[in-house]
Amino acid sequence: MIQLRLKEVDPRDLLIAARALVTALPVPVIVNGRADVALAAGAAGVHVGIDDIPASALRRVVPPGFIIGASVGNDAEMPGAVGADYVGIGPIFPTASKSAAGDAIGTTEFTRLAMRAALPAVAVGGIDASNVRQALDAGAIGVAVIRAIFAAPDPEQAAQALSSATGR
Repeated sequence: MIQLRLKEVDPRDLLIAARALVTALPVPVIVNGRADVALAAGAAGVHVGIDDIPASALRRVVPPGFIIGASVGNDAEMPGAVGADYVGIGPIFPTASKSAAGDAIGTTEFTRLAMRAALPAVAVGGIDASNVRQALDAGAIGVAVIRAIFAAPDPEQAAQALSSATGR
């Protein structure tokens, strides 16, 4: 799954980018924070944060099979995940990719929040080839990465290193 996260891009350009990814990629495309754009682009779903429309409200208006993910970083954010198909929990490790992400919660707190959510959980924040196994061992069904690939001198090699480190 690929999540398109372009917070500073206007909706028209976001739609163009989302349509291009949906057309070009053989995997589901999820649009961050914009269900309207996701639907218009024919994307597989949307990922919402604490400042977005809650998953439960979206669930009532999106078509069957539309994927909804929700961000969770603490107990207070758990209600926003009601109605979601999966949760993105973190930041599990320190990260510089998202300035408002808050302090790293660590693997123990990740596991606790994942169990409380009772949904498939994706580990978010500061993940790279050196710690991806820790995130998976904490119960993550997958990981979300930005810096590990986009800041790497060789993104393809970095993606392969992440894959190799997972043992999958």
